[in-house]
Amino acid sequence: AAEKSVKVPETRDIARIERIGAHSHIRGLGLDDSLEARNVSQGMVGQQLARRAAGVVLGMVKEGKIAGRAILLAGPPGTGKTAIAMAISKSLGRDVPFTAMAGSEIYSLEMSKTEALTQALRKSIGVRIKEETEIIEGEVVEVQVERPATGVGAKSGKLTLKTTDMETIYDLGTKMIDALVKEKVQAGDVITIDKATGKISRIGRSYTRARDYDATGPQTRFVQCPEGELQKRKEVVHTVSIHEIDVINSRTHGFLALFSGDTGEIKSEVREQIDAKVAEWREEGKAEICPGVLFIDEVHMLDIECFSFLNRALEDEMSPVVIMATNRGITKIRGTQYTSPHGIPVDLLDRMIIISTTSYEEDELREILKIRCEEEDCEMSDDGVTVLTRIAQDTSLRYAIQLITLAGLVARRRKSVVVGLEDVKKVYSLFLDEARSERILSEFQEQFLYDYQPEKGSG
Repeated sequence: AAEKSVKVPETRDIARIERIGAHSHIRGLGLDDSLEARNVSQGMVGQQLARRAAGVVLGMVKEGKIAGRAILLAGPPGTGKTAIAMAISKSLGRDVPFTAMAGSEIYSLEMSKTEALTQALRKSIGVRIKEETEIIEGEVVEVQVERPATGVGAKSGKLTLKTTDMETIYDLGTKMIDALVKEKVQAGDVITIDKATGKISRIGRSYTRARDYDATGPQTRFVQCPEGELQKRKEVVHTVSIHEIDVINSRTHGFLALFSGDTGEIKSEVREQIDAKVAEWREEGKAEICPGVLFIDEVHMLDIECFSFLNRALEDEMSPVVIMATNRGITKIRGTQYTSPHGIPVDLLDRMIIISTTSYEEDELREILKIRCEEEDCEMSDDGVTVLTRIAQDTSLRYAIQLITLAGLVARRRKSVVVGLEDVKKVYSLFLDEARSERILSEFQEQFLYDYQPEKGSG
């Protein structure tokens, strides 16, 4: 057995921060294997027809063979259009790009409208790049950690790994020691270390150590001691968007621009070169294209120039699946005097498949409010939920959801853990909905600045 000391690079873990958002309770579309929508599942309630249709779209995206399809989610405000789009995003997983934007985001002084749309489209196209990386895989024989006697200073140590054919000793730095402690690595464990990043992964315990303890937990996984060399080559797949490749190649410090968000306009020549290079990688088998989803909310905010650009962009073979959402009826197309369904030109509507959403029933509103109470960690009495459901029916679902946390704070002020009927009534009287606010404005409009009073006889 050959013995040698090798310095292993160090790594650092980053903690994720989770926040409660408007759609953070959604985990998927809530469909069974035959694409039938369950009434309440994965945070989704009602809208069975729309969710079934979205499930078919999801299957199309996952296959990744059809590009340039456009889907329109159309329905009244507060009927779950954005929720369906978020559910599709969760169902796709991390490897399929999903880009969400609002229609008004393209109106910027930094770049043209078509450039903003081009960047959004290219963010939604992933490239799976295959490469080989070196890893160290073996069974831990011994972990030695030397700590300074004073308790101050850097820790050092040695890690002995073996396979069926060889055994090697590695020197450890402070970060690597911390990583080993975090993973609870001990003698008899089979681990892998990525040489490029220094990341340690614990695979399981060696079969040779199966009799070390009288009792082992059900989660303990036993594996064979690795064979051959300690250092091995392993194929790794990275997924990046074409836009990220554009940014990195468009300027000297392009990689830093990814973090600052200051990408600016990217020249068409750069994009052409990147498209040619990606096509070359595909031919060589080094990469494959993974078309994702571009979601444009409030799509009626786009103007006629953007719609004509989208018409052309959807014909490109590198185009993602574009999902749009709108709550408008027959209205003017922005930038023209012409009216059209949903404020979208008829020639673009002709390319789309339209998924319609309808208003929620009373029992569905109740289920949604219960799910939101659970998500916002707010325990509410049955009477409170009943009143909140009635408020959602009379005003809007969004307004009722906003009252949940506020009612929770009022209940906490009176030292109660359960939100009751009086708490909901209290916040309902404190915070106005749109209809009550309009009534007050019409009653006291002469006291406000710049009040508009229509002339008598005008329509």
